[in-house]
Amino acid sequence: MAFVNYLSFAYLPKKAQLTSEPSVSILIPARNEEENIGTLLEQLSTLEYNNLEIIVYNDHSSDKTESIIKHWATLNPNIKLINGNNLPKGWLGKNNACHQLAKSATGDILLFLDADVSVQKDVIKRSISYLQKHELHLLSIFPKQIVKSFGEKVSVPLMNWVLLSLLPIYLIRKSKNKMFSAANGQFMMFKAATYKSIWPHEKYKSHKVEDIAIIRLFKQKGITSDTRLGDNDISCRMYVGLDEAVEGFIKNIFQFFGNSILITIAFGILTTIAPFVIYMYMGLWWFIGYILGIICIRFFVMLASQQSVVQNILLVLPQHIIFLFIIIKGLINNKQKKLIWKDRNILQDL
Repeated sequence: MAFVNYLSFAYLPKKAQLTSEPSVSILIPARNEEENIGTLLEQLSTLEYNNLEIIVYNDHSSDKTESIIKHWATLNPNIKLINGNNLPKGWLGKNNACHQLAKSATGDILLFLDADVSVQKDVIKRSISYLQKHELHLLSIFPKQIVKSFGEKVSVPLMNWVLLSLLPIYLIRKSKNKMFSAANGQFMMFKAATYKSIWPHEKYKSHKVEDIAIIRLFKQKGITSDTRLGDNDISCRMYVGLDEAVEGFIKNIFQFFGNSILITIAFGILTTIAPFVIYMYMGLWWFIGYILGIICIRFFVMLASQQSVVQNILLVLPQHIIFLFIIIKGLINNKQKKLIWKDRNILQDL
């Protein structure tokens, strides 16, 4: 029963009861998103919400992203296109795109959405209702992750494994300690007045994991924030294939552990050697107990993430190998100052 209650508290409430209907600016940074941007704009165009503007920042796309945005702008007058200028010195691409979008937004609520996110039904209204009910200034959601290829199945679930096994999600709002902080830049909803009093994307213009940095700043300032898990109404195929997933997690891996390389390495080593040490020094029954504990944790994480429990239990070993590889590759990239993301070296081009 406690487990069921925890899961219910991890998601947005299904019912949306608005105390008012604020104007909303949906802000989408897009760079080479021809595979995704049309689907998202079509979904947003069907939302039953008044006083809505949708602004897309085309960040020097070399594919058909711009033409797709223009097509949807002719069909929906609420959609606006901003073509990006040259990336300023000291800025990362997405952080600059979000900052430019915010400067153009007129809504009472600012919602930053990644172009590869899928939104259905009334998830926007539900989010605003939750924001109002708890008097939040920032609400972030981890979309339900869609995994298709084998490479995605052994890599993408690692994010929720780390998040949910190490961080009690209900403490993000309940605790003032910034240690209990997690956010996902795929969906970040702000009260516009609060955002524009701080301009957080500008403050963290060169930060690789700006979403976590922003929520930590808000908690440090005592600004009420929260993070929820996504259900079927908000989903995302975050990465396509193993290589893309590994590249994406490399830029985040140390932030999952408080930006501490030492803690990250220690976690990787301990979770690797623990079963062997327990078996050698404590015997078979303790070893079996430990393995059952690992299975229980995986069961909980995958159920909360709405992913296949059996599949992820069977893939524990290859997932852990990928996890160790990500840590090692992250250490190498930090030393070489090289991490290519969206055709830019985000560790050097600052």
